[in-house]
Amino acid sequence: MKQVRPKKNLGQHFLTDLTIARRIADTVDACPDLPVLEVGPGMGVLTQYLAEKPRPLRVVEIDDESVAYLHEHFPQLRQDVISDDFLRMDLRALFNGGQFVLTGNYPYDISSQIFFKMLDNRDLIPCCTGMIQHEVAQRMAAQPGSKQYGILSVLIQAWYDVEYLFTVPPTVFNPPPKVQSAVIRMTRNKVERLGCDEELFRRVVKTTFNQRRKMLRVSLRQMLPPDAPFFAQYADLLTHRPEQLTIQQFVELTNRVAEALFTSTK
Repeated sequence: MKQVRPKKNLGQHFLTDLTIARRIADTVDACPDLPVLEVGPGMGVLTQYLAEKPRPLRVVEIDDESVAYLHEHFPQLRQDVISDDFLRMDLRALFNGGQFVLTGNYPYDISSQIFFKMLDNRDLIPCCTGMIQHEVAQRMAAQPGSKQYGILSVLIQAWYDVEYLFTVPPTVFNPPPKVQSAVIRMTRNKVERLGCDEELFRRVVKTTFNQRRKMLRVSLRQMLPPDAPFFAQYADLLTHRPEQLTIQQFVELTNRVAEALFTSTK
């Protein structure tokens, strides 16, 4: 069978450098003994090295042409090639409801959605590795006070330790993307509960970073009446901008917003 044509509408950029493919595959070794799910295997450049590891492997691919290619070239995985959209899958049905490592050369245009799905299934995914756009990787690993620190940084680092492993140039892809790529690894931290309303936490983080150049007292007016006592009570904190807050400070801010919301509805 001939090689698969990269499809622009699916964001396909096939990795061609085998050394880098092996390095990416080896990132899953940080979480040994767990099965692996690879997202977007394409023609299996990463799959071939994952298949060498002594653990169960399943791959999910939305492109029918790639699925046919994988069936032909990886007959040992025929029962483990899933033709589906990862974003729509029930991840609890994959490995009898057990935990697994998530990895892949992720399509750039949906990588953030993939990681939000990971967060929603964090009890199943103690480790996630793979390749994404360089700028997204920087944001995920960014610390408070940096320009890259934002929504992804806070929401992911609340639950995972993030490692930026190495940078990958455009020249090792077909077709070459217009940006650099990076390989990351995320490992579940020991946090079981944030200590606040987690849905409200997400809302506070997104609301404040959507106006990241504004002080918190400005952006939070979208959530609270402008005359709420909250704004006078926490005036010092609310002079900060969102990129200045640690995750713990966002937790504390969420609890204060929750109190103010409760008071305003009484």
